[in-house]
Amino acid sequence: MTAPTPLWLEDLHLGQTFVSDSLTVTTEEIKAFARQFDPQPFHLDEDAAKDSLFGGLAASGWHTAALTMRLLVEAFPLAGGLVGAGGETTWPRPTRPGDALSVHVEVLEITPSRSRPDRGMIRTRTETRNQHGEAVQISTTRIVAWRRPA
Repeated sequence: MTAPTPLWLEDLHLGQTFVSDSLTVTTEEIKAFARQFDPQPFHLDEDAAKDSLFGGLAASGWHTAALTMRLLVEAFPLAGGLVGAGGETTWPRPTRPGDALSVHVEVLEITPSRSRPDRGMIRTRTETRNQHGEAVQISTTRIVAWRRPA
C-alpha cells in the first residue's frame, strides 16, 4: 500500500471535498471502547440501552470521533499531519452496531498566515455519515496547513 500524496496549502481550494472509504462498527468495538473510556450503561449493555435516551446500544460520541479521525487521516492527507486548532463537534444521531461510517470533508476557508509564511489555517466541515447517508457526527474545525517547501 502506498501512502497518499500529501496535500499542501497551495493544493487546497474553497469547496474542495474529500470522501473516505467506509468502516463498519461492531458491537464488540463499541463495548470495548466504552469499558475503557466511557463506561455508561447505554454503551455497554443492550438491555439497559433500550431504556435510555438512545433506545438501544449506541457508540460513545468519543468513539465516533476516534473513528472519524482514523477515516479523516486516510481521506485528507495534509502534509505535516492533521493538527487541529479548535472547532465544534455535534452528534445529531447515535452510531449503532453495524453502521458503516464514512467521512465527507469540505474546505470552507483558507487563510495564509501573514506572520508565518510557512503555513496557513484552513477551516473544514466534516460529516461522518452512516450507510444511509445520515450524519452521526458533524465537526467544523480549524486545521494548520503547511505551505509547500521552496
